[in-house]
Amino acid sequence: MGSMRIAAALLIAALAGGCFQPLYGDRSVAGGPVLRDQLSGIDIIQIEAPKGSDEARLAVDIRDALLFDFTGGGYAAPPTHRLRVSIASTRASIIVDVNTSRPDIENFGINASYSLTEIVSGRVVVTGQTFARVSYDIPGQQQRFARQRGLRDAENRAAKVIADNIMARLTSYFVAGT
Repeated sequence: MGSMRIAAALLIAALAGGCFQPLYGDRSVAGGPVLRDQLSGIDIIQIEAPKGSDEARLAVDIRDALLFDFTGGGYAAPPTHRLRVSIASTRASIIVDVNTSRPDIENFGINASYSLTEIVSGRVVVTGQTFARVSYDIPGQQQRFARQRGLRDAENRAAKVIADNIMARLTSYFVAGT
């Protein structure tokens, strides 16, 4: 009786195994376009930010991360969609030293809004908002360069989270159509 159940379970698993498709696979089971091809057809518009500001560097970091995520480091396909992203950053002191009134831990955040437009029809197919909040320590009140480096690392981590969140949402759109 036990071997019958194991055999039945293996049979069901074998039949169900054909239903799954790797998300970033090279071939589509249904014969449709592969996700990587669809993503590489997204043209990312330059993210606007004041020149020479920290947000300008973040805008470039986010756009570069998205370009790499969409193409895998390869060439982009002819554009089928256009992605517009706008960002705003925030910074807040979380823990403040009561003796010196200087922050010990700060929080850096990015808020982003994005929209994906189909080029042929001009129709907006995806809109969304995402955010990232990361904290960083200030390793001593007299170490201002360490504070700057901590902030820079926090900015880089937040930019990557924003790019990953947008990538996940657009992947969902191309796979599920929603």
